[in-house]
Amino acid sequence: MRAIKKVSYRFSLWEIVFFTILFIFSSYLMWKTFRVNSSGNMQIATRLWSDFAATLPLIRSFSFGSNFPPEYPIFAGPPIRYHFIFFMLVGFLEKAGIRIDWALNSLSVLGFFLLCLAIYLLGKKVFKSKSVGAVSVFLFLFNGSFGFLEFFKKHPLSINTPLEILNSKEFSSFGPYDGKIVSAFWSLNIFTNQRHLALGYAAFLFLILSIYVFSKNPEKFTWTKTLLIGIFLGLFPFVHLSIFVMSGVSLIIFLVIYPKLRIKIFIMGCIALILALPQFLYMGKSQIQIEIFRPGYLLDKLTPFNFLKYWFLNIGVASILAPIGFILTKRYQRKTLIPFLVFFIVGNLFQFAPDMPTNHKFFNLFLIGANMFTAYFLVKLWKTKYIGQIATFLLLIPLTLTGIIDLFPILNDRFITLEDIPNNKAANFIEKSTPKDTVFLNALFLYDPANIAGRKIYLGWPYFSWGAGYDTTKRDQIMKNMLSPEDVNVFCTLITTEGIDFIEIQQPNNLIDTPVDYLFFDANFTKIYFDPKTNFSIYDPFPTCSKLTSVLKRSL
Repeated sequence: MRAIKKVSYRFSLWEIVFFTILFIFSSYLMWKTFRVNSSGNMQIATRLWSDFAATLPLIRSFSFGSNFPPEYPIFAGPPIRYHFIFFMLVGFLEKAGIRIDWALNSLSVLGFFLLCLAIYLLGKKVFKSKSVGAVSVFLFLFNGSFGFLEFFKKHPLSINTPLEILNSKEFSSFGPYDGKIVSAFWSLNIFTNQRHLALGYAAFLFLILSIYVFSKNPEKFTWTKTLLIGIFLGLFPFVHLSIFVMSGVSLIIFLVIYPKLRIKIFIMGCIALILALPQFLYMGKSQIQIEIFRPGYLLDKLTPFNFLKYWFLNIGVASILAPIGFILTKRYQRKTLIPFLVFFIVGNLFQFAPDMPTNHKFFNLFLIGANMFTAYFLVKLWKTKYIGQIATFLLLIPLTLTGIIDLFPILNDRFITLEDIPNNKAANFIEKSTPKDTVFLNALFLYDPANIAGRKIYLGWPYFSWGAGYDTTKRDQIMKNMLSPEDVNVFCTLITTEGIDFIEIQQPNNLIDTPVDYLFFDANFTKIYFDPKTNFSIYDPFPTCSKLTSVLKRSL
């Protein structure tokens, strides 16, 4: 009788050390950018300040507020159009008594570590090489774009270059926002800002890894695993909508290239679609008209030369090495990673959100796949002794230099302190004195005290809600009408229609291009909170509005 070979899942000592280093790095990256100080206030790295103005309200709407059925807490009213599960879990952890930095950073560290682990395991399994897996992770952590050329334009190469890199506080290139070609989206900054992204990518890579394993051993693809993976994927529209779409595209590709798995992949996809449909129906259609077919990504003028130049500068030397690695690999290895190439094509042809730069999610995943072929080539080149090893070392310089330079602006970033409850007097009052499902006509676009206290506001910084598909133009005009109303009757009608419970007013006004009639609110409504230090007031409009309603009913 033939002996049954046992499969060993043990890792070698160097792999355990490697994983430990990755976990420590993941922890340092997340804790370096967000924490709570000894005074109980949040310290947010300046590069996170903008994105966290949407992140923290979402977390607090679940920990301190009542957000069921879920709404976007900076655009109260309609169903949420933003994938919220990750931040809901953070909110539940805080609600259970875990401090917000521990709650957010623990899940962020887990997500980023799992992403690094998934890259390693996929590279190791597909290419049958631990070295390919490790190099793939290294290339992921330190992006290979030609952004370093922009750095050397400002800091010419000299004996001081190492110190200038170590002390760097600006990314080498931050396109399109600084007018440069090399994108802002290749540095690790996207993972410290978008804390849910790494976990979504990790889940996607583990899906690819699972399908690869099943393609080699179809008997392992049991109906139980089919059901479980289908259910897992079906939850993803609320976890990360883009990852759900990319997973669906990948399943369609695998239906074609893996005929032995076809039936079970089809069933898996059907299960996922059935579970996802209610989530899509809940989120509804975007309120913003989007031109779906938009070739060229961020290029103003699409020509073959401009396209090749853009991606050569953004991908770097890997744009040459990855195709070589692709050619050198075996057919079954290339098949598994086809979805990554499709994402590059899709991201360059179509627009799925009002803000075109958000297509970077397709390209970040594409680069993970491309890096594996680059890693395969480098490992193969290294085996050619002396000349090959020297060449490998020299190639690693342009393949990682931008990523090394761009790590230090994150590590050298300064903190902005955000007063939290109980130090934030207005937020403390709101948290203690208003119902958890209250909606405020807000005085601030960013980090409004009502959001810090877990309450929803009428209109936060419009970019966030616009990017999620809400009609912020219409709401902005209604907000202007409410803050400079024609009379009390008009105002009361507006706030009743829009679901407003309380009004915040601050002098001077912090709302850009939104005039406020301060005398109107003082003359007509009950002021329930006032901070003379910040000139921040909260009004309860309903004693006045309910009186007007009663008078109107009697007159009728």
